[in-house]
Amino acid sequence: MPDPESPADPAQDTRDTRDTQSETDAARRRRRAQFLRELAEARELRDRVQPRRAKAARLRHAMRMRTFRW
Repeated sequence: MPDPESPADPAQDTRDTRDTQSETDAARRRRRAQFLRELAEARELRDRVQPRRAKAARLRHAMRMRTFRW
């Protein structure tokens, strides 16, 4: 007697798992994109509010980048 909890067609179960996984990946990418947009917005706001600190941070970043050039 077949188990009532197991799917009738094992291929169907695999396909559903794959669809769920791709949906999960798409949702993760959407959440990540939203997070990065909000992070960029927060940086811009901080730069507008504290221009001196933003300029110092830009100069430090440029110096770090210069350090790794050949």
